[in-house]
Amino acid sequence: MVAAANQQDGSDQIAGQLELTKDMLVQEVGWDSDCDEAISEAVEDAVGSELLEEDTDEIVDAVLLWWRAGDGDLVDRLMDVVTPLAEEGSVWVLTPKTGNDGHVEPSVIAESAQTAGMLQTRTAALGDWAGSRLALRKNSIPRK
Repeated sequence: MVAAANQQDGSDQIAGQLELTKDMLVQEVGWDSDCDEAISEAVEDAVGSELLEEDTDEIVDAVLLWWRAGDGDLVDRLMDVVTPLAEEGSVWVLTPKTGNDGHVEPSVIAESAQTAGMLQTRTAALGDWAGSRLALRKNSIPRK
């Protein structure tokens, strides 16, 4: 019983840090076997539904973008993931923490965000992963 309560508290803490709430639509991009499944599960618990896959046609409230050094051009990927994003939505770039394989320097995320027409608004510590919340700058990207 205590273990279940502690797990729920951990899920609530993750969802709280990511500012995700019930009934939000969240897309997950870049998930692989090295990702922390507990983060994905905590988000699903918080929003009350499964995470949407990369090829969704839905307008989403948030995107979880798992990103590692060597995954390619972050600016290009950010430009791709904002396509289904609601105007007031956010992108959480989740990267391995310092000292872990695939770590991405925070300056790379900030510069990529700026180039993609986004602003970094907050960060979160999520176990072995670090999260950077990005929001669209007003009038920065033409919307379809």
